[in-house]
Amino acid sequence: MSALRRALFSRKTLAYVSTGTLVAAGGGYWYLNSGPAYPASSKETRRPPPPWTPPSREYMLDALRKSSSTPEEEFDLLIVGGGATGAGVAVDAVSRGLKVALVERDDFSAGTSSKSTKLVHGGVRYLQKAVLELDYEQYKLVREALHERRIFLQTAPYLSSMLPIMLPIYKYWQVPYYWAGCKMYDVLAGKENMETSYVMSKGKALETFPMLKSDGLVGALVYYDGQHNDSRMNVALIMTAVKHGAVVANYCEVSDLHKGGNGNLSGARVKDKLTGKEWNVRAKGIVNATGPFSDTLLTLDNPSHKPIVQPSSGIHITLPNYYSPRTMGLLDPATSDGRVIFFLPWQGNTIAGTTDSPAPVENEPRAQEEEIRWVLEEVRRYLSPDIKVRRGDVLSAWSGLRPLVRNPNASSTEGLVRNHMIHVSDSGLVTIAGGKWTTYRAMAEETVDVAIKAFGLESRVKNGCVTEQLRLVGSDGWSRNMFIGLIQRFGLETEVAKHLSDNYGDRAWTVCSLAHPTGETWPLHGVRLSRNYPFIEAEVRYAVRHEYAQTAVDVIARRTRLAFLNAQVALNSLPRVIEIMAEELHWTRAQERRELERAVAFLGSMGLAPGTAVPELGPRSTVERLENTVWSMVGADVPPAKRHDIMYSRAQFDAGELDGLKEAFGKRAVSVSSKDEQRPGAQEKRLSKRDLPEVLKGLPTYEGIRAKDYDYVFLEAGFAHQIDVDFDEFVEICGSLKEISFGPSSKKVAKAERMRIPVEKSGGGV
Repeated sequence: MSALRRALFSRKTLAYVSTGTLVAAGGGYWYLNSGPAYPASSKETRRPPPPWTPPSREYMLDALRKSSSTPEEEFDLLIVGGGATGAGVAVDAVSRGLKVALVERDDFSAGTSSKSTKLVHGGVRYLQKAVLELDYEQYKLVREALHERRIFLQTAPYLSSMLPIMLPIYKYWQVPYYWAGCKMYDVLAGKENMETSYVMSKGKALETFPMLKSDGLVGALVYYDGQHNDSRMNVALIMTAVKHGAVVANYCEVSDLHKGGNGNLSGARVKDKLTGKEWNVRAKGIVNATGPFSDTLLTLDNPSHKPIVQPSSGIHITLPNYYSPRTMGLLDPATSDGRVIFFLPWQGNTIAGTTDSPAPVENEPRAQEEEIRWVLEEVRRYLSPDIKVRRGDVLSAWSGLRPLVRNPNASSTEGLVRNHMIHVSDSGLVTIAGGKWTTYRAMAEETVDVAIKAFGLESRVKNGCVTEQLRLVGSDGWSRNMFIGLIQRFGLETEVAKHLSDNYGDRAWTVCSLAHPTGETWPLHGVRLSRNYPFIEAEVRYAVRHEYAQTAVDVIARRTRLAFLNAQVALNSLPRVIEIMAEELHWTRAQERRELERAVAFLGSMGLAPGTAVPELGPRSTVERLENTVWSMVGADVPPAKRHDIMYSRAQFDAGELDGLKEAFGKRAVSVSSKDEQRPGAQEKRLSKRDLPEVLKGLPTYEGIRAKDYDYVFLEAGFAHQIDVDFDEFVEICGSLKEISFGPSSKKVAKAERMRIPVEKSGGGV
């Protein structure tokens, strides 16, 4: 025994144990903190990506029509539903080389996909159920979601980010309970973990979240999940599918399914809801990705179909930003009736929700008043008594239908699992139902795998699934500091530039190119739709030209998020939104009025108070149209402001100066074959570097540029070995030249000036 004791407590044993403990602790720390990192910045991200304009909606509708008349134009897959799941399936299928069409009855993400909690999460609640109820399905869902969370942050980094979430603790025994649960959450994420969860003292919790109720607070536990802009993410998926060759069309409803002699599906009858025109679409296979409306298409396929989806309503409310800190959310894991409620900063405001209760399937569900007041009551329980939580503080309220897979044995929707189910009917209709936003990519991958086998498309596939690495439109040229370039080039407000960068990625350059001058000293570009929010008028034009927005609701609810942030402000912005869209889509006065009526009705489902005064559309008289024509002929909507303090300007260019540079570039540039490998044979305008001094000589502020200044700029910007430049490179060179021409004197000259002794102070001589 004594020998054993000596062996156990010897210096050698203690050294082994100490070393092992240190290695395990260090390895564990590295393992839990080696998760997703932000994309690295590079010099390339200072310039916009190559221009890309998607095909028009008319082109897409024509491609759908051709499939029924030309055998070669038949689609491999016709996807019905343009929400997160349908868009994800389209991206997966088209990136494998399949010929894909997608139709959506309303607008992309018009339903559940724009009305989520905005979280990209594994599900702390599901993990709790998995442990307490020994539910393996819940456990699998958490593991899958944590894996997909990392991919989410990497494939669309500008639309998603990490968010610390606090669990306030009011009982001492809850500290180890919550700590163990969050640590298990970290361990399940493994290398894909964001940041390690940690315990926070009472003082630190109140410092971070000062509006938190302090009475009885013993501390808090903080864990990390992701947050995103759901409908913008949905649009990014749609545009990524389009860029890879998919044919997509919103406001196209499937009214009938066609079957061949063997009873298998061969296509569908589609109706354009905007014009009333109908036509047939031929496809080798059809995927039903209509979310809560899955049973509608299944019944169209088989009238005796029994429902498989049990929708659940989740309502959220939007509160002013002072209700929460800008960088941390809050989770109440045990509300008064056992439901979970989140309290999260989002897009400059605070959203609170969600509820979980059975609901009927409808196009525009409304948040019920009792549900809104329940959320407010739960919020009130966690906030300091000196904060009066009022019904009038609710800026908007919305209800989303979750497409839960029906479980006949479940007593309530609260007990249902959010994982998905794929069903293949006798006719070959592939239905993907259930799931959640975080796992859309995995659901799409599995669905496409099933569809390829079900429809015999193996010979049509060019490669396997690549969506784990496929970055969405807007991601390639984006970095967290890109907004600074937008400010410098276009003279935007910082808040506007950050908003555009974080919601459009590198496509923000295209949005800014559509922005009109403000006519003010600062900002130079970016006329806001409302002074309360950073949305600008150029986003409306961009939504119509580049993102298939067809109605005013598309813009205020899904291309921008104004209706979700503040229903009243969205209402006040409607006349200007409709005016811009009327210019782009050539609406008649009657169409404008209909759009206003529809948008006001929609805002009623977003919490707009009944009886609110509706703003009138601006006049469109003959005199006004003549006035606008005259102003457009003379050159600008608003005369640019003359600035004399250009040396200290935060923008590289005056309002309207970019147009002058574009004109000067166009006069001397020549068309050459594109150097972009993705656009073989395309022509682009390029300007020889030797011609730059001659081009800029006639422009203001560039007269004194010396040859060595050009050489310095070429070297600094990475153009030293190029013989010519495109327009974006030309603009970057001009911006750098202006900084040199208005910058301080060189260090050598400045030093000489400081060392020179003035004669009047030297005693009259040397």
